[in-house]
Amino acid sequence: MFGKVKNWFGIEGIKVELNIPGEINEKLGVVKGSLLFSTMNEQTVSAVKVVMIETYRRGRKDMKRIDDYEIGRIVLTEEMTIYSNEPLSLDFVLPFEMQKSEIDEFGAKNFLAKGIASLAKRTRNVKSTFRVEVEADVKGTRLNPFDKKVVKLK
Repeated sequence: MFGKVKNWFGIEGIKVELNIPGEINEKLGVVKGSLLFSTMNEQTVSAVKVVMIETYRRGRKDMKRIDDYEIGRIVLTEEMTIYSNEPLSLDFVLPFEMQKSEIDEFGAKNFLAKGIASLAKRTRNVKSTFRVEVEADVKGTRLNPFDKKVVKLK
């Protein structure tokens, strides 16, 4: 009985670790990395979702707004059995496409507009951060294992 409860909550179940570089070249438009699965008890992964998210912050104090945008996603649906104390590594390539704000589109017109756009971003306190998240769908568990890493675009 206690084993079923632990399995349902994912205790002693599959752990997933996301291995990606800390800096990603924005012009390439892909994130190359690997996933490392490990477990104490044999279990089956039915799907793995890898997502890249941009968190776009703007404004100050009471006027601050924060939005998350999904800029890349892959779903791996091949079933994998992870055996006890036998880690499994899985390589992936995640394509992503940057979304440009109105300020960025204006700044892309020419070098004068780029300076004005940069000044507008500073005055409006505009910042973007990026992260990659992975979630594995494990058969028989309610709480799926996940991991996330913050990345910088260069």
